[in-house]
Amino acid sequence: MAKETVKVTLIKSLIGRTASQKGTVVGLGLKKMHHTVELQDTPEVRGMINAVNFLLKVES
Repeated sequence: MAKETVKVTLIKSLIGRTASQKGTVVGLGLKKMHHTVELQDTPEVRGMINAVNFLLKVES
């Protein structure tokens, strides 16, 4: 049984964002614009995505 994953891409700049928002993006493993990571689909990750959803593109 394979774990569900979600692809997350940073599509907006972190310039001018709060320290909390920058920390959340770094916590998701994103380093710079247009960087994509594949994460396990857990409630914790979904909460982080929802906190900065205006900066991200999410694909299932």
